[in-house]
Amino acid sequence: MRILLSNDDGYFAPGIASLAKVLSDIADVTVVAPERDRSGASNSLTLDRPLSLHKSHNGFYYVNGTPTDCVHLAVTGMLDELPDMVISGINDGANMGDDTVYSGTVAAATEGFLLGLPSIAVSLVSMSRGNFPTAAKIVLDLVKRFMDNRFHIPVLLNVNVPDVPYEELQGVEVTRLGRRHKAEPVIKYQTPRGETVYWVGAAGAAQDASEGTDFHALQNNRVSLTPLQIDLTRYDQIGYVKNWLVF
Repeated sequence: MRILLSNDDGYFAPGIASLAKVLSDIADVTVVAPERDRSGASNSLTLDRPLSLHKSHNGFYYVNGTPTDCVHLAVTGMLDELPDMVISGINDGANMGDDTVYSGTVAAATEGFLLGLPSIAVSLVSMSRGNFPTAAKIVLDLVKRFMDNRFHIPVLLNVNVPDVPYEELQGVEVTRLGRRHKAEPVIKYQTPRGETVYWVGAAGAAQDASEGTDFHALQNNRVSLTPLQIDLTRYDQIGYVKNWLVF
């Protein structure tokens, strides 16, 4: 089995190293990741300049672009054979609810999905305990299940793992995305040169963390596994907009 690994934290991140080490025991793994942290890059694709590909001392490849660039470059030109699966992560931090819109981790997996490949985004809902082996084992379990029972259609899974030892997990739950409150205000301050600068504020707290959501699963020490789709069409408003256009 061939697996393409990417992320948004950069090729040097501990999460991708932990994942590559575990998966290399059961699959042919190629790592193509950004040369630096590109968290929050979403699905951006670099079109205004060429991309360069380099190989690190540990065998990982890195690209001077976004997570989407990495997967697109690997699948459409770099690899001699298509991977059987694209996996993005392990991200150091949650990607739940509204986070998925901004996430570079989810974006890398999304690009694999758009290119017709089963794809998984995995994040450690970090409390700074560094339980990357827990998340890696969850992914290993999912990949083994995939090898025994492959999906018949392309699928995009968003996986969030509690930052606890594997033995403390309370199972895996298939969930829907929850919702957050609006983000906190930007942080404004002046530099020593008198320039006003802004930091984007923190994500809002959970607004919808009811049973069945990814937030609820994580609150109960369960792994959240959410199937995602890319169709942004608001089908229930098609009729309303059609009527609105009638003069």
